[in-house]
Amino acid sequence: MDTFLIAHASLLRLAAFVGVLGLMMCWELLSPRRALGSARLKRWSTNLGLSLLNTVAARLLIPLAVTGAALWAQDKGYGLFNNVPLSQFISYPLSLLVLDLLVYGQHVAFHRIAILWRVHRMHHADTDLDATSGIRFHPIEILLSTLIKMAAVVALGAPVGAVILFEILLNATAMFNHSNVRIGSRTDALLRQFVVTPDMHRVHHSVLPAEHHRNFGFNLSLWDRLLGTYRAQPRDGHEGMTIGLKAFPAPAPSSLLWNLAVPFLTVPSQTERI
Repeated sequence: MDTFLIAHASLLRLAAFVGVLGLMMCWELLSPRRALGSARLKRWSTNLGLSLLNTVAARLLIPLAVTGAALWAQDKGYGLFNNVPLSQFISYPLSLLVLDLLVYGQHVAFHRIAILWRVHRMHHADTDLDATSGIRFHPIEILLSTLIKMAAVVALGAPVGAVILFEILLNATAMFNHSNVRIGSRTDALLRQFVVTPDMHRVHHSVLPAEHHRNFGFNLSLWDRLLGTYRAQPRDGHEGMTIGLKAFPAPAPSSLLWNLAVPFLTVPSQTERI
């Protein structure tokens, strides 16, 4: 499996990105969960522009990237799974599970450590939520996240194929759980026993600190339930809740240059509690 995934990694990533983003955008148009309050095209251009900028920055500054780190660790024999003989039926699921827990822990850290929150809050500044919000991150956060995942992949000795699958899944589930789609309450209740649904993650984007410091998972809902950060519903309901941060009201968050400046902006302390 490693051979196939390595040989087609770029195509698989692109196909998953375009396919999932296109699917979620169509679903949002056909069956939206909430009415959007800002111009869709301006938000889309900013969020897609950030995604493109992040891709270019990561390739230029960290050309090795996460997959390259896995290949290097495999070649050098570094990491747990490169020294403990396990079949792919065991090493793949374990790698996906550990890396998903890592992303959960990283997400919590970006909320609870002040200097990291200054970077991450750009993601939360979006005053609406849809599939493009799932690719809306500051370049500094993307670079830090890439370095953290590289270190984890080397320490774990994760199979290269599992790392490629994880990166594809992380990107796809981020677009899914940020999407503005309507899912029946019974279906949502069933799905969120296993994965993070749009309704579950929307709570995390509430303007209320007690809510946006909950539901940190991107893929599996397991971690929030086990580690005490789960919140089932927003106080004001999904239609009535306010998305974004009190410190950054509309229309500022829709500007690309403004978003890039967010980590360096000073705001009144009472408007953001971490």
